Amino acid sequence: MAKIPRTIRWVFLISLLLLVLMSAARLGTWLTFRLPVTGSGGAPGTGRAFWLGFRYDARIVGAIALVTALITALPVADPFRNPRALKGWTWFYSIIALALVVFYAVDFLHFRYLNQRLNASALSFLQDAAISAKMVWQTYPVIRILLAVIVLTWGIVWMIRYFYRSIKKSDYRYNRPVRVIGYIGGFLVLAVALFGRVGQYPLRWSDAFNLGSDFNANIALNPIQSFASSFKFRGSGYDAKKMADVYPEMAAYLGVEHPDPATLNFRRNVLPDTIANWQGATTPNVVLVICESFSAYKSSMWGSPLNTTPYFAGMCKEGLFFDNCFTPLIGTAKGVWATVTGIPDVELVKTASRNPLMVDQATILNEFKDHERYYFLGGSTSWANIRGILTNNIHNLHLYEEGDYDVPRVDVWGISDKNLFLQADKILSKEQKPFFAIIQTADNHRPYTIPEEDRAAVGLVNFPKDTLNRYGFENNDELNAFRYTDYCFKTFMEKAKASPYFNNTLFVFIGDHGIAGNGGPLFPPAWTENGLTANHVPLLFYAPGKIPVARLHDVASQVDVLPTIAGIANIPYRNSALGRDLMARHAADSGSSNRAFILEYNNKRLGMIFNNWYFTRPIQGGKPVMAWADFAQPDPKTTQSFEPYDWWSKAYYETARYLLLNNKKKE
Repeated sequence: MAKIPRTIRWVFLISLLLLVLMSAARLGTWLTFRLPVTGSGGAPGTGRAFWLGFRYDARIVGAIALVTALITALPVADPFRNPRALKGWTWFYSIIALALVVFYAVDFLHFRYLNQRLNASALSFLQDAAISAKMVWQTYPVIRILLAVIVLTWGIVWMIRYFYRSIKKSDYRYNRPVRVIGYIGGFLVLAVALFGRVGQYPLRWSDAFNLGSDFNANIALNPIQSFASSFKFRGSGYDAKKMADVYPEMAAYLGVEHPDPATLNFRRNVLPDTIANWQGATTPNVVLVICESFSAYKSSMWGSPLNTTPYFAGMCKEGLFFDNCFTPLIGTAKGVWATVTGIPDVELVKTASRNPLMVDQATILNEFKDHERYYFLGGSTSWANIRGILTNNIHNLHLYEEGDYDVPRVDVWGISDKNLFLQADKILSKEQKPFFAIIQTADNHRPYTIPEEDRAAVGLVNFPKDTLNRYGFENNDELNAFRYTDYCFKTFMEKAKASPYFNNTLFVFIGDHGIAGNGGPLFPPAWTENGLTANHVPLLFYAPGKIPVARLHDVASQVDVLPTIAGIANIPYRNSALGRDLMARHAADSGSSNRAFILEYNNKRLGMIFNNWYFTRPIQGGKPVMAWADFAQPDPKTTQSFEPYDWWSKAYYETARYLLLNNKKKE
C-alpha cells in the first residue's frame, strides 16, 4: 500500500468512505421501507438490488474521485506536495459532503412520502414552495434533521482530513515511474467505476427495473443519478409521426364519428342512454368527491381486517361500485387534471397545470349547461396552479377555497375535510338550480391532522407495527387519518340526506391516486411487486333508488369519470379526450374492451391494463413485464404476448401528449 502514491491512496480512502456511507443509507432505506414477506421464499432480488446499487454509487463516487485525481496531478493542487492546497480541498469536500447528505436526507423523505427515489419531478414542489415548506414543517422533525445534516457533514470532512494526516506521515519516497503507474492504474479503476460495467454500454438507471420489482429497483437506484437522469424527460410536446401512426386505431377505439388523419380529430358527440331513473327530473345534480390518497387496498371494500372505511364500504353495497379502477398517474394535481380534462397528465417532470401552453383545455363539465358549477377545496388552489386549470376552463365556476369559509384552518391543507363537507352542504342546500359540485378532500395526507373536535367521534385506534405493515400502513397516524376520511364521508352523507337536494343527486367518489405499498395477502402479487397499489382506487356512483346496485369488475380509468357521469345524468355531451362512458361500454361488451393506461413518471415506465394483465415497460425501451393482475387465479397454461399491450401503451402515451396541446375548449 505504501508504494501507491499518497494522493491516489487519499482519493481511494475518500471513495471508500463515501461508498460505505451510501451503502449504509441504502441499507437504512431498505430496513425502513421493506415490505413484509408474504408466502414462502423470502424477498427475491434483494442481493442483486444491493450489488447494482453499489455499482450506481461507484459511478457517483468515481466521478468525484476522477475530478480530484485529475486536478491533483498538477503539483500545485496536490496537498501532499503543496500543503496550502489542503484548504481548497477541504472546502471542495465540505461542499460535496453537504450536498450528498442533503440529497440523501431529501431522498429518504421523498421515499417515505411517495415510495420513490428522489428525481427531478420533486422540483415541482419548489413551485409551491410555501405550501411545501409548511407541509414539511408540520410533518417532519425539521430541526433534528438539520442538526443531523450538520453533524454528518462535519463527520465526513473530519474523516477526510484524518485520512490526509495519516497518509502524510508516510515517509515513502516513490520515483516518477511508480507515480505514473500509480496514476494510470488509479485512473483505470475510476474509469471502470464511472462506466459501471466492463462492456460496450454504460450502466444506466433503467437497468434497475430489470430486477422484476419496483421496490428492489428503487432500493438499487442512487438518488443523485436518478435525479440527474430524469432531467432528460423535462421537455413537452409530441411526436407528429408517432401520433399519425396510432391515430386510426385510437380514433376507432374512442368512437370518433368522423376520423380525419389530416386534422387528428378526436371529437365525438354523445347522446347518452341513461341507466338511471330520475323520476321525471331531467337535470339531476352531481356531487363529485375527489378523495385524497384513497388507496383501494387500504380500504374495507376488499376485506382488510383493519376495517378502515366501514361506512364507505356500506355505500358501495348500495351503489354502482367499480372495483377495478386505476388512475393514469400518481399525484394529486395529475389526478385532478385527468378527472377534469379526461387526459392523462403525461408531463414527465412538471405538471400540465403549470405549463402555460396546456392550461387551455376542453372539459365535459361545460356540457352541463343548465347546471351551476362549484368547486370546493379546503386549502388554496394556488397549489400546482390548479386555480388556473379550473377557472380558465370551467365556465361560470363558483370556486371556494381557504378564506371563503367561516371555520378555521387546521394545517397546511386548510380547513378539515369534515368542515369542508359541511360548508359545501350549507352552500348547496341553498342552490335553486341544478348543480355540478366537485369537493376535493385533503386530510388523508401528511401531516395526518385529525382535529381535536373529531377525535372522540372517530375513535383513534392503535395496532402493532407488523399488523399495520401487513395491510399497507406505515404507522397509526396514517391509519387513523384514513379512518377519519370515512368519518368525514359519513358526516357529509348523513347531512346531505337531510338536505333538499339529496333525492335528485348523483354522488360520485374517486381517489385522486393511491399510495404505493404492500397490498398484502388480499391482492394479487402484481399490486405490490409492480406498484399497482399506487394507481388502484375505488370508484363509486351513488344515488339510492335511482341507479342500479352492482359491483362491477370492468377495467375503469380516472379519465372515464366525466363521460360516465354525463351518461348517467342523461346529459348529451361533446367529448374530445380519452374517456369513455363505462356504463355504455358495459352494456355493449361488459367492459371487455376497456383499457387503463398507467404512466409511472417517477420510473419513466409506460403501462397498460387489459384483459386481466398488467404490462409495463421503460419509455426508452427495455425489458417488458407482464403480470397477472386479477383476483381470480389464472389458468397455469395462460400466456399473453406483450406486443399488443406495448402498442396500446405507446398509443395512449402519444395521444395524451398530443391532446395536452390540442384539446382547447370552445369559446
